[in-house]
Amino acid sequence: MRTAILNAHVVPGDDSLELPSATVLIEDGVITARGPGIEAPSDADVIDADGLVAIPGLVDGHRHVWQAPLRGIGADMALTEYLRVVQGRVLSAYGPEDARAAALLGAVEALDAGITSLFDWSNTTVSAEHTDAVVDAYTAAGVRAVVASGSPDRTDDVRRLAKLTGRVTGGLAILGPEYDDWDAVVRHLELGRELDLTVSFHAAGGPGGAVDLLEAAGLLGPDLHLVHLNAMTDADAARLVAAGAGVTITPVVEATMGHGGSPYGRFRDAGGRAGLGVDVVVNAAPDLFEPLRDTLRTERLRTGTLVPAARFLPAVTSDSARAIGLGEQVGTLTVGRRADVVLLDGLAHLTGSGSVAGAVVTALGPANVRTVLVDGRVVKRDGHLVDHDLAALRAAGDALARRALHG
Repeated sequence: MRTAILNAHVVPGDDSLELPSATVLIEDGVITARGPGIEAPSDADVIDADGLVAIPGLVDGHRHVWQAPLRGIGADMALTEYLRVVQGRVLSAYGPEDARAAALLGAVEALDAGITSLFDWSNTTVSAEHTDAVVDAYTAAGVRAVVASGSPDRTDDVRRLAKLTGRVTGGLAILGPEYDDWDAVVRHLELGRELDLTVSFHAAGGPGGAVDLLEAAGLLGPDLHLVHLNAMTDADAARLVAAGAGVTITPVVEATMGHGGSPYGRFRDAGGRAGLGVDVVVNAAPDLFEPLRDTLRTERLRTGTLVPAARFLPAVTSDSARAIGLGEQVGTLTVGRRADVVLLDGLAHLTGSGSVAGAVVTALGPANVRTVLVDGRVVKRDGHLVDHDLAALRAAGDALARRALHG
């Protein structure tokens, strides 16, 4: 199958120069050509992107997708209450079909907002049936997803996830050295490395924290993915950069729940390139535009300078993909990458000129997501989802949330 996106203002997503009035050719889910003056093959599905901005599909580096039906319940929820209500009462109420319905809703909401890849820190993988249901939801949604099992001691299930290929693949979500027994941490890391999985865990960092402990044990590595790190020190940042470990920051939720200020700038000062994530929708919107702008504002305040807005777009494209182990597949609109593409409206007056990436960061949102492709397949066209009724999914999610919360 061939697709040609014509007349787009292409923002590659990797700090390289933008391409006004360009064509993106796609064949069998892969970008095969990109640039001005390229004609569409006669057998191609043509998408006229005149006046639109083409960016890579956004990459959410950390989300507990199963909480999609609970959107907004935790506006003033502290971490202790979140653990009691959400991770306790609600999670225990989810059967396999509930896990599927929640994952499908979260995935479709993500696609609607231009997010084509999700790293799902999946607490719902508590049985083989639950895991199968989550994988099935992502397959049905048409999104690219890493299903990171939150049950690392269920090794048979983890091994099944590790065999997945294509759009939906496996990962490992562990409690990590700040929240679990050290022997369990080592066992989980060994399992992840045996299976060549990205191993993700929450961490605060700081003296005596996860980075110190893993460094002392010689266990830091590029297969590790650390989330939050609000207490990250300069030494932590330098060690993580040297090890090539992935870092994802979820600034909206971290600030809302009082975890601490964003460490994005400290990591960048050390040469690191962190990705961004939504985390939980109990107190945050299910899109990446708000975390992106929050990071821009924080960095301008931290540095006292007008750091160029365009510099931050890779935090939700190429840098985020790299942090979760997908950097060789997605995150840039370059030849050879999978064709995950988002077309944005609202900036027609700027297209054809120098740079629009900064305007994407500062001025656009989910309402500007016109068309979305995953693996070259259109999943949203001209502002409308192709395969799914989001209103119906939200209605089903509402019923699920009421039952899980109130019985």
